[in-house]
Amino acid sequence: MRVEASTGGVLRTLKKALILDADYYESARNTLRIRRLALTIVTLAAGSHVLGSAVILLINRASLPMMILALGLDGVAVVAGYYFWTFTIWKVGQWMKPIDPTYGDLLSPIGFAYAPQVLNFLTLIPLLGRPIELVLAVWSLLAVIVAVRQGLDITTRRAMFICLIGWPLIQVAIGFVQVLEQELVKLG
Repeated sequence: MRVEASTGGVLRTLKKALILDADYYESARNTLRIRRLALTIVTLAAGSHVLGSAVILLINRASLPMMILALGLDGVAVVAGYYFWTFTIWKVGQWMKPIDPTYGDLLSPIGFAYAPQVLNFLTLIPLLGRPIELVLAVWSLLAVIVAVRQGLDITTRRAMFICLIGWPLIQVAIGFVQVLEQELVKLG
C-alpha cells in the first residue's frame, strides 16, 4: 500500500485516516512528500476550525481587527497543538520504552490522524456545534491512538496511555483559545 502526495493522495489519505485504517498508518514512510501531505491535512484541519470560528465571530459582530487576530490565533493554536501533541507522544514513548522513531517520524502518522478535524466546520450547526466538536476530538484521539500503536509498534493499551497524556492538555488549550476569542470580541 502506497501513500501518495497529490490531491488524490490527500483525499485518499483523509478517507483512510477517517476510517482508522491501521495498515495505512503503518505504510506511510517518512519522506518529505509524506510529511508535506500530513502537514496539508493539519493545515486543512486548522482552516476548517478557523472557518467555523469566523462564522461565529461574524454572528457576534466582531470588528475586523479583532476577527483577524482571533482567527490567526485559532489557526496557529491548531497547528501548534499538533506539534505539541506529537512531542508529548514522542517523549512519553521514549520514557515508557526506548523507541526507534524520532519526533520527525511521528509527525506524518499523527498528522494523518488529524483528518477528523477537517470536518470542524460542521461546528457551525446551531445547538450541535459543541457536541460535534467533542465527537471530532474523540475521533481524532482514536485516530492518533491507532497511529501511535502502528508507529511505535506497541500495544493498544500503551498507545492509549501515551496519547491520553497530551490530549487533555490540547483540549484545555483549545477551550482557552475559544474563551480568549470571546473576550477579544467583547473588547472590539
